[in-house]
Amino acid sequence: MGKAKLLKIFKSLKTRIFCIVILAGVIPCIILHVGILERYMDNAVSVRTNEVQTQIKIIADHLLTYNYLFDNTNEVVNAELSQLSNLYDGRVLVVDENLKIIKDTYAISEGKTIISEDIVKCLKDGVAVNQLEGKKYIEIIVPIEEKLAEGTSRIAGVMLTSVSTDSIISSYEYIKSRAYLLEMCALVVVFGMAYFLSRKLLKPFERITESINEVKNGFTDEEINVRDYTETERIGDAFNQMLGRMKVLDDSRQEFVSNVSHELKTPLASMKVLADSLLAQEDVPAELYREFMTDIATEIDRENKIITDLLSLVKMTRTSEDMNVETMDINSILELLLKRLGPIAARAGVKIIFESRRPVSAEVDEVKLTLALSNLVENAIKYNIEDGWVKVVLDADHQYFTVEVSDSGIGIPQESIEHIYERFYRVDKSHSKEIGGTGLGLAITRSAVLMHRGSINVSSVEGVGTVFTVKIPLTYIV
Repeated sequence: MGKAKLLKIFKSLKTRIFCIVILAGVIPCIILHVGILERYMDNAVSVRTNEVQTQIKIIADHLLTYNYLFDNTNEVVNAELSQLSNLYDGRVLVVDENLKIIKDTYAISEGKTIISEDIVKCLKDGVAVNQLEGKKYIEIIVPIEEKLAEGTSRIAGVMLTSVSTDSIISSYEYIKSRAYLLEMCALVVVFGMAYFLSRKLLKPFERITESINEVKNGFTDEEINVRDYTETERIGDAFNQMLGRMKVLDDSRQEFVSNVSHELKTPLASMKVLADSLLAQEDVPAELYREFMTDIATEIDRENKIITDLLSLVKMTRTSEDMNVETMDINSILELLLKRLGPIAARAGVKIIFESRRPVSAEVDEVKLTLALSNLVENAIKYNIEDGWVKVVLDADHQYFTVEVSDSGIGIPQESIEHIYERFYRVDKSHSKEIGGTGLGLAITRSAVLMHRGSINVSSVEGVGTVFTVKIPLTYIV
């Protein structure tokens, strides 16, 4: 991953952190503005309306007490009406049941008839009516209810009061201006915190980026140690594991190259020595010439086998796209394989036993599977004792088939079992040289089995024998 790409990711992350912090600060401001400030007007109007209604109802009782609907000269009531009008900077109308205006605190509509749907409704239903007129006035209509005998009552008239909202609006504007000022201050603080936090939170990630770039550029191979957050700790641990794996692979690659070079040079060196020996002598006897040429041919065969095994191993390390999977008869594959290896076993004096416990069909790559199983059986023959045996058992269940290859051979020391799948590893180097082993057979077998999504296990007792068990799914798993 390039530096530019990493920086792009971190810049994007910084922007996201910045935006999240901004939103965390802006959302409360919006809630404060919408949820509190915008509701202030409605609450203030409601409180003012209830307050005025209470006073109107008290005055309405006085209207009936002093018979004001028939005589509007009572000074006490007029003073109360005037005080109510002045207190709320509004206008008060007293209307009788015939819609005639008995009293107008503005003194311009007395004696006139008022036609209003709300007043008619209030007279009819006896229910107070409140409404806000263009946010300038609150219009309140309260019935004048006269109590009669036996708990009954009648509507004798209504009081219509218009209350100014100027003081409410003034208070609202003052609070609003202060709220805007607080919101601006809060936004400045939030922006500062967002910038600070976005930089501080990403510092560990930037250190990780620098460490990765140093490793990538070859300046260091030290592990990353950034323990600031759980996330950076996990990223560092994951990178360190990957770095460790890369070191192991690099060591394995260097060892592999070294081993390949050694294995390829050894036959060439032998051929060079033999050829130089022939060239250094004059009139070489035919028998000696034939002996040297036979040895050279043997070394050529050995070189060819090493190259063939290397090519096979390369094929085994490719992806599953190189798998040529078909449904095959595993019984037939094993029978053909053992028939081909029969002459080798006969020359070594080893008896091959094949036991098939049931017919098995599976989705496999025939070439790779045959190569893997051939290596197991051929090794069992080569590393066996005189008059020994090799037994191959085929079995299956509803998910897997297993091939068990056991022998009566020399066995594998316990300390060598964990290394037998390593390339060019030999348990007994002297014996392997005698029989022409390259040390690649089991590495090829293991790779082929893993490409089939299977497993291979081994158990061995030195001097008694070895058992390899291969387990492969009946259906190939992509």
